[in-house]
Amino acid sequence: MNTGRNAVSSKMEKTRILLRDPELARHVPETYPLTSVRLKQMLDRTGMVYVKPDTGSLGIGVMKVEKQGSLYRYQRGLVTRSFRTFEGMNRSIQRYTSLRPYLVQRGIHVLTRKGRPFDFRVMIQKNPSGKWEATGIAGRVAHPGKAVTNGSQGGTIYGLEELIKTKPGAERAKRSMEKLAWLTAVQFGRAYPAMKELGLDVAVDRNGIPWILEVNTRPDPCPFTKLADQSSIRKIVSFGKAYGRQYCLKCTKAKKPPAKGRDAPAKGR
Repeated sequence: MNTGRNAVSSKMEKTRILLRDPELARHVPETYPLTSVRLKQMLDRTGMVYVKPDTGSLGIGVMKVEKQGSLYRYQRGLVTRSFRTFEGMNRSIQRYTSLRPYLVQRGIHVLTRKGRPFDFRVMIQKNPSGKWEATGIAGRVAHPGKAVTNGSQGGTIYGLEELIKTKPGAERAKRSMEKLAWLTAVQFGRAYPAMKELGLDVAVDRNGIPWILEVNTRPDPCPFTKLADQSSIRKIVSFGKAYGRQYCLKCTKAKKPPAKGRDAPAKGR
């Protein structure tokens, strides 16, 4: 392993790093290289999974796959297709997954806002003293009609307190996500000592349990530019500058919350 690397592209490799820590492992959904057998086994057992490219970003290529009774369906972008047999659905999915490695991940029934799923981007960075420090949490509400929350897919960015309304609940969520981020940074720092920043995609399920859906080793801080409180993006940029990272902060696809608390339909990418 090249410990001088500061970025890791394979989601499966990053998952394996997380699983080395028993506490983190309890917050990682089952994730495997995609095969037809594995896909059917997980659908039969859990009813919902996500199929995603092993390498890639911005939510591109991610599919939500479900089994409901004897029917199967998958959603890719704004398009949902239904099938009477697993074999028929699998052949259709393979049109997208046959050209490069994909993963299958157990689906989490996440919290929603007005029927739209949301999760959080948690940023953690090396501060100027060389210590890991959580520098921001941004909520990401999915574009209407989409299963992914990415701002690059038209998601809307909210502050943590806007999505978890009670103060005690928001404080608990903040503490638990920051703890997961710190444990993750320690694990990645052991594997890759040159690592200086991570962005965790964390979902909270209906029981309040946080789940690490993905770890980004070259995280895009764009979501934080959409928050009313700009203190996080200022700190992110400042820490990044200290270790030589510059960010593009021209963020046109993620949405700010609509005025007067109303969720207006967002346009596509």
